[in-house]
Amino acid sequence: MMAAMRFSRFPACLACAALTATAASTTMLENDKVRVVQANDQPHSPSAPHQHKVNRVMIYLEPGSERFTSEGAAPTVLTWKAGEVKWSPAGATHVSEVISGAPVTMIEVEIKKDGDPAKKVNTALDPAKIDPRDYRVEFENSQVRVVRVRMAAHRAVPLHEHQLDRVVVYLTDQKTRVTTPDGKADIVEHKAGEASWGGATKHREENLNDSPFEAVVVELKN
Repeated sequence: MMAAMRFSRFPACLACAALTATAASTTMLENDKVRVVQANDQPHSPSAPHQHKVNRVMIYLEPGSERFTSEGAAPTVLTWKAGEVKWSPAGATHVSEVISGAPVTMIEVEIKKDGDPAKKVNTALDPAKIDPRDYRVEFENSQVRVVRVRMAAHRAVPLHEHQLDRVVVYLTDQKTRVTTPDGKADIVEHKAGEASWGGATKHREENLNDSPFEAVVVELKN
């Protein structure tokens, strides 16, 4: 499958995790390009007014709905499925409230820098092009390309190249054999809900689990 650009966007006040007594927020990793935050929001607990000053990629670990209210604007409701990914532009001060019945966990990838037009995915080994069975572009814009990875149990994927720095958010547990072109192999393991940082590389991968593996890869153009 070619890297089809499906740009998922919603109003700037959406997909917010409030830093209040009713919401716990933890920084998972941070560098000069991104900050990755895990936010755990409780239902029916409105946040304090707050603002997000940078664009973000939002990854939702459980299904839910949230209402957002900005001064002078009608409330807006966002509903998502478990594992869904959305783009959240920087926006105005607002109040957010989970209106579904259970707590929700969101992974927020805050994009600290503007995109660099010189940074592109143009390798012949782009996984979304050579292996569309396992890699699918969710959306792409000037700052990020977001790729969903789904590997069947014991699936081995071909040699591919990651040209850009990236954040990987794991939707399921990972146990993967990663082999570089020189034949060096490592076993990489993560738990569902974790996030990791990666740089440019070429490798093959094999899912060693007896169940499918799924992750979201946020490739950074900055």
